[in-house]
Amino acid sequence: MMEELGTPHIRSNRSLRLNTLIRLRWLAIVGQSAAVLVVFFGLGFPLPVGPCFALIAASAWLNLYLTFRYPSVHLLQPRTALVLLMLDASQLAGLLYLTGGITNPFAVLMIVPVVISATTLPLRLTVILGAFVIVVAALVSAFHLPLPWRPGVELIVPTVHVFGMLIAIVSTTVFTAVYAYRVAEEAHMLADALSATELVLQREQHISALDGLAAAAAHELGTPLATITLVAREMEKTLGEDPRFREDVTLLRSQSERCREILKRLTSLSSEGELHIGRLPLTSLIEEIAAPHRNFGITIDMQPETTDGPEPVGRRNPGVLYGLGNLVENAVDFARDTVEIRWSWDQTAVRLTILDDGPGFPMEVIDRIGEPYVSRRKAGASSGGGLGLGLFIAKTLLERSGATLDFANAGVAGKGAKVTIRWPRERFLTTDGAQV
Repeated sequence: MMEELGTPHIRSNRSLRLNTLIRLRWLAIVGQSAAVLVVFFGLGFPLPVGPCFALIAASAWLNLYLTFRYPSVHLLQPRTALVLLMLDASQLAGLLYLTGGITNPFAVLMIVPVVISATTLPLRLTVILGAFVIVVAALVSAFHLPLPWRPGVELIVPTVHVFGMLIAIVSTTVFTAVYAYRVAEEAHMLADALSATELVLQREQHISALDGLAAAAAHELGTPLATITLVAREMEKTLGEDPRFREDVTLLRSQSERCREILKRLTSLSSEGELHIGRLPLTSLIEEIAAPHRNFGITIDMQPETTDGPEPVGRRNPGVLYGLGNLVENAVDFARDTVEIRWSWDQTAVRLTILDDGPGFPMEVIDRIGEPYVSRRKAGASSGGGLGLGLFIAKTLLERSGATLDFANAGVAGKGAKVTIRWPRERFLTTDGAQV
């Protein structure tokens, strides 16, 4: 087992750091020592102090060995962590055997190793540890030394009470372990999904940064290109109508002029020309998200609905473009023939609806669509992805822009899934501090 501690390998998201387990064990050692001393010296109850402190010393020795043998940041392999937690449960069971078994008030601490396992180890190992703890609890409930009590007085605990204590510990262990596992699992899933979202945003920021790099490159290349243009003009004047070089020099000058025009456009990308690409009318936004998906054999039908007032013009936002594009891509993946994109606006809101004619959202997951690892795809589907991270990222990015999303089935013959996105108009419009 100790060799396994040092074996390098690729670990999953669920792992237990050795330092955490060592600190928890020191806390248990201090608590166990204090309890023995208070019961024996404070209350005057007779109990086997020597064997109790022998078990506590064994736990302390194991802690010292692990502390000096491995670095504090060492991550335990799941099976190694399981063995260490089983040793802790066995040590506690030994103390309970010496001090009254399951009738000891501290018997409830038997659930602690299971809770630790539920939050850090795979489900299969947690089940194994839980079963081990339940078996050990049943053994110490049947076989144990008398509960320490006043000298000369034997405390007899009814069998029914002992059985009830066992049932209480078993049920508490199961309930607490299941709850801790679910909370930890959801936290891991959310952390993974947020990491994926951060990667997408970093990519979009990198793309946005290319604008500034292009302007900087245009500025730096301007001077040498001007020199090349000047030299080309002088060569053209000097050579005149010389047939050997006239075409080459003319080509050189024309291409240098072309380079100057290209650099001029790159320079204007961050200044005068930013308005026409930084502002995006709603219809242009819809066309931009639909265009990449037109060549996959699915008809994308654009259907404007009721409008009131001028067309809203939003600020170009990579997160919104990615989010809407992901929703359209998802609709195209599941559509049979047609995807409809409908839009409308009025004085208070901007609305966009994406509707496909596919099978729709499964009823068992429709209330959780948009959460990480909740997908429309069936398990084992050959299509890429299928973990629900795409919809989660799209939902997160769009909600960050001020939108609200509603996932539903159309409820109309020949129609499938329906996604409705709604922005308050003031959040969509291009104003100071606009989010879209």
